[in-house]
Amino acid sequence: MTWSTKRLVEFQHCDPAGIVFYPRYFEMINSVIEEFFRDLVRHSFGQMHLADQRGVPTAKIAATFHAPSRLEDKLIFKLTVTRLGTTSVDFSILASCGDQERMSVQSTIVQIDTNTGKSTAWADETLLKLAVG
Repeated sequence: MTWSTKRLVEFQHCDPAGIVFYPRYFEMINSVIEEFFRDLVRHSFGQMHLADQRGVPTAKIAATFHAPSRLEDKLIFKLTVTRLGTTSVDFSILASCGDQERMSVQSTIVQIDTNTGKSTAWADETLLKLAVG
């Protein structure tokens, strides 16, 4: 299952030449994952962090930049769950503009107990939603 969302490249994302400054892509990726959890999994980062005392830090990320993105480009981010573990999930994320791929990412997040910093298993309901999308 692939889930998608849109992002408009804003001035805040760009260097003086009007091209996305690569660290801003990582902020966009985090925002896409947060939106995925809120809108599809129905378990927002706010609920995780504040009510459940859980966090989902990025444990691994690898990015390939295929072409530059520019101010006011309309990017489509496609997120696919590629592996689901007891405490972690792997994502493949592709950002494109029209027919042109701009960036692809492989990312792993791990759910932790925010009090101990140790990994902790997903709740059964969250695990099911991650598995079926």
